[in-house]
Amino acid sequence: DPYPGFEGKYFSMPCRNVVPKPVQTPHPPMWMACTNRETIKVAAANGLGALAFSFINPEEARAWADIYYGIIKSEACVPLGHSVNANIAMVSNFSVHHDRAEAIRRGHEGFEFFGYALNALVAHDTVPGRTNLWGDYIAARGARTEEIIDALGHAERNASGIGTPDDMRAHLRAFQDAGVDQVIFMQQAGRNRHADICDSLELFAAEVMPDFKADLAAREARKAAELAPYIEAALGRKRWMTPLADDEIPVVRASVAKAQVGR
Repeated sequence: DPYPGFEGKYFSMPCRNVVPKPVQTPHPPMWMACTNRETIKVAAANGLGALAFSFINPEEARAWADIYYGIIKSEACVPLGHSVNANIAMVSNFSVHHDRAEAIRRGHEGFEFFGYALNALVAHDTVPGRTNLWGDYIAARGARTEEIIDALGHAERNASGIGTPDDMRAHLRAFQDAGVDQVIFMQQAGRNRHADICDSLELFAAEVMPDFKADLAAREARKAAELAPYIEAALGRKRWMTPLADDEIPVVRASVAKAQVGR
């Protein structure tokens, strides 16, 4: 069946057959990018996964997760799609090495730049092709990586996603305990080297990921069982689009005029 078309205030789409059809049932999960609590609320109200592109601590993450799942479980949730993608994902720094100081050297400068650039592009005027964000960042930051190493090198753990496998394990446990479902590792930022990124990924896969993968199926099953009645109720509130009858499907006129044959 073709998409029946829609004419609204913010979005218009004519009746068209969209192909190929997705393999997933009912369809690929839908997400919404979120940068604050208000957009978290919008995502939950529409039954969308929340991609939280903000670097926040586990305490704030818990507040966001509580808001998100509170709405998912309430009558305010009316799904936009054909299913409810009840998931909240958070962005995290990522640089893993057995030596915490080396992990900081390899990753911290780049991730600070990511935050700096994101803020600058939103809050400051820029001149395309002429503004030098990296130069401005370095001038403002200075050579402070070793200061960061001195401050964090002897701490019990570093909770930013940059550090040893033990640091990363504790970092992810804190997000997990806060109710976060997925973590997006920000890896390629600033001048982070590709080889260092690959080293971090390999170390993470070897020493950190197995701890979380071991009980993944059980965690997902518990979550699905808990949310099942709320998702069923939310889908019951959804306003479904009515498929068009064959005689209601409009003809898409040819874009090239037909050549005249004969006279």
